[in-house]
Amino acid sequence: MSSRLPLEGVRVADFTWVGAGPFLTKPLADHGADVIKIESRTRTDPIRSMAPFRDGRPGPNRSGYFANRNSSKRSVCLDLKSPRGKELALDLMARSDVVASNFTPGTMDRLGLGYQDAVAVKPDIVYLEMPMQGNTGPHRDFRGYGLTIAAAGGLLGLTGHPERPPVGTGTNYPDHVPNPLHAAVAVLAALRRRRRTGQGQYIELAQLESTTNVIGPALLAATAGRRVDRSANEDGAAAPHGVYPCAGEDRWCAVGVFTDQQWQALVEVLGAPEWAAKPGHTTPGGRWAARRELDALVADATSTWEASELADALSAAGVPAAVVSDAAQILADPQLNARDHWKTLEHPEMGSSVYDNIPYRLSETPGHLRGPAPVLGADTRDVCLDLLGLTPDEYEHLAAQGVVG
Repeated sequence: MSSRLPLEGVRVADFTWVGAGPFLTKPLADHGADVIKIESRTRTDPIRSMAPFRDGRPGPNRSGYFANRNSSKRSVCLDLKSPRGKELALDLMARSDVVASNFTPGTMDRLGLGYQDAVAVKPDIVYLEMPMQGNTGPHRDFRGYGLTIAAAGGLLGLTGHPERPPVGTGTNYPDHVPNPLHAAVAVLAALRRRRRTGQGQYIELAQLESTTNVIGPALLAATAGRRVDRSANEDGAAAPHGVYPCAGEDRWCAVGVFTDQQWQALVEVLGAPEWAAKPGHTTPGGRWAARRELDALVADATSTWEASELADALSAAGVPAAVVSDAAQILADPQLNARDHWKTLEHPEMGSSVYDNIPYRLSETPGHLRGPAPVLGADTRDVCLDLLGLTPDEYEHLAAQGVVG
């Protein structure tokens, strides 16, 4: 195993904020890239103001949401609307390999920090922008967040019960999964090409287009003229398939039966109830046709079980099953803890804080959380002096003007 991280030597000028952008640059930072987050003291990243806050006290350095998305990075505060602040940002681009932003189309150009401005100071730059719906088209100027992107991309329309309104996923799913991960693949591909050819390039990732990948089967059905409605926890072929009540308040177990062998195992674990032997329940097609009836029967049978005991018994018998866990239960999960998934890092203001570990393990060059999320502007002085070459007097003068801080 090498002690050298795979992205050491790569520098990222990170202008991203909120969810999708910072979650793109986080794995780059965790794998060795020097990710310098450019921020503003007058208009901070919105998730610095989002709960949960350590000890319930709000503050720009106390958001657990921000912390979890920004490990291993450095923070620099610049006034990008001032001529000198823009010059410093361009100087940082000139010393970087990647520029990333997720603002509304045209924002970076208006600041004098667009792709052509970056190429002028760094011809081989890899420059990523993540506009909500792309840089062209009738909706190019629409603004949005994970909720609205999930709605526009069809995800919300498929989530919930068919007779009730869409309910969403309980989180801004596009911000956490498709958009940042597609962007990370694009950045790494562009860096690999630059290593071979010496040429950088511009990357446009339209978050709407990234999000539509999530509903691929529904899109295929639509092309065939079939309408796909919300189906709650149902599956198109498996039955029973859903979440079933267990003993205690708001305790549930998720169960999916796809084969006859799994059906027989479920029946045995539940004590071979009489209804299981009905002719209509002995074949996959029959079970699916009777899925509503089966849901009620299975729910009645599971209601006296303790959720973890039922999940363990079914899993041991070969039936896909799991307890429906909340966040507190996930923190105590024996599987995640056995794999050392949770990491505790010392934050300057929040103290000991829990972070997700990297969810994939490279055998030869594994990354790691190199530090907690940065305090706002914590690295401004170091970057300005050590990287951008300002003298201490120049820095203090610019700090007094509010250009840096």
